[in-house]
Amino acid sequence: MAEPLGLLSAVLAFAVVAASPGPANLAAAGVAMAAGRARAMRFALGLALGLFFWGVLAALGMGAILQSTGWVLTGLKVAGGFYLLWLALQSLRAARGTDTTIAARRAPRRLFWSGLMLNLSNPKAVFAWMATLSLGMGGAGQGYLLLTVLCCLIGLINYIGWVAFFSTGVMMRAYLRGRRWIEATVGLLLGAAGVSLLRSSATQ
Repeated sequence: MAEPLGLLSAVLAFAVVAASPGPANLAAAGVAMAAGRARAMRFALGLALGLFFWGVLAALGMGAILQSTGWVLTGLKVAGGFYLLWLALQSLRAARGTDTTIAARRAPRRLFWSGLMLNLSNPKAVFAWMATLSLGMGGAGQGYLLLTVLCCLIGLINYIGWVAFFSTGVMMRAYLRGRRWIEATVGLLLGAAGVSLLRSSATQ
């Protein structure tokens, strides 16, 4: 089993990283404000499942294989970068529109798949998982399993928290007042993340 101190350090480090305003959290906030809590929760579940996928991959040791296989990692980064740019374009289009946003019109099932694809398109997540697992390393098997489960729960709670906060009446009214600026800002941030991922693939 992992040592309690190492496990606690790893969990706290993962919680800080998970709560930071990265592409997934910003997208969750945007969907929550535009589409409401019920729809955005499906998006959050998709994000959590994508996070779980990378966590299991890292715990099984396949993250190290992925990191050492240059062409596979490069391909994932390119695909992820273009997907983030596509999401950025959707937000920028919504900022220019005068009707309901794309997120609000999207079917609940599509929101789930959008959340899943957003986290699956970020291969950098596997490196964060590998760093977390190395912090909590004190053994094999059960230690990795416990840490992976705890971090997956933290990720899920984090996404639910972002959705719950940004789908409140106050935040949704603020969104309606500043919809264009909010969608444009989210689009620019997602676009910057996509460009960063593409640049990272070029230097791989």
